[in-house]
Amino acid sequence: MSNQTKGALFALLATLLWSVNMVIASGIKGHIPPIGLAFWRWTIACIVLALFATKSTIENFKIVKKHIRYLMLTALLGITIFNTLIYFAGKTTTAVNLSLIAISIPLFIVVLSRIIFKEKVSNIKIIGIVTIITGVLVLITKGSLAALLHINFTIGDLLMLVTCFFFAYYTILVRQKPAELTPKVFLFTVFVIGTIFLFPFYLWEHIFYKKLLFDTKTVLITSYVGIFASLVSYYLWNEAIRLIGTSKTALIYYLIPVFSGILAYFFLGQAIVITQIVSMGIIITGLLITNRT
Repeated sequence: MSNQTKGALFALLATLLWSVNMVIASGIKGHIPPIGLAFWRWTIACIVLALFATKSTIENFKIVKKHIRYLMLTALLGITIFNTLIYFAGKTTTAVNLSLIAISIPLFIVVLSRIIFKEKVSNIKIIGIVTIITGVLVLITKGSLAALLHINFTIGDLLMLVTCFFFAYYTILVRQKPAELTPKVFLFTVFVIGTIFLFPFYLWEHIFYKKLLFDTKTVLITSYVGIFASLVSYYLWNEAIRLIGTSKTALIYYLIPVFSGILAYFFLGQAIVITQIVSMGIIITGLLITNRT
């Protein structure tokens, strides 16, 4: 299997796992407080990864210390802020809206890559991106472009848009990862730092806002997002960036609305209509066009 194929597959699987997370963010309204979910999500990820990465991290502590500012910024954007704000956004918007707004991440990444790495955007890639955006607009407007004039955004929608920029910048930072930091040490260090940053906010939420109730639903959800939507997906995403670059990895993220729409249908009872099917086809077509470059 070539690096291109392997990288695309990794990004695809990461996107699928995050699509489930979008559905969870919308489906847990009122049950699990957002910071509590984020904190225990990353705590579980840290505990699982510690079994494999503690020894290597201790052995490479000098390297970690050397790059601590870079690691702290990466952890703050990709761990502490991004995922926590998704759960806040999910309190006032739908799973489909979350996934639709999330597709702005690749656009942010392409723009940042152009500015920071001077990556060229080919004509075929522009055509592909325009095709994808057209598919998203069809999905949002249900086939009526006039509906664009009447779209109402909630606070959750706007909050999700802000989080997209943070994750785009996180993705750029991953590409700049120092070679001496192995993937395992990098992930573990970033997870731990991001969780530490979350801890005081979790305490505040637990004491003054809402306590986290550890019932069966909570345990199952935090276990899933901690292992699959955090540890596994972040490893796959970071490896995809290493194998095929930021721009190509980012474009696969456009499948979020496709996966989330299907999952929301099965698990949240949100109907799939003909315009959604058409838009999914357009998005996939645009994705195929852009990845020809």
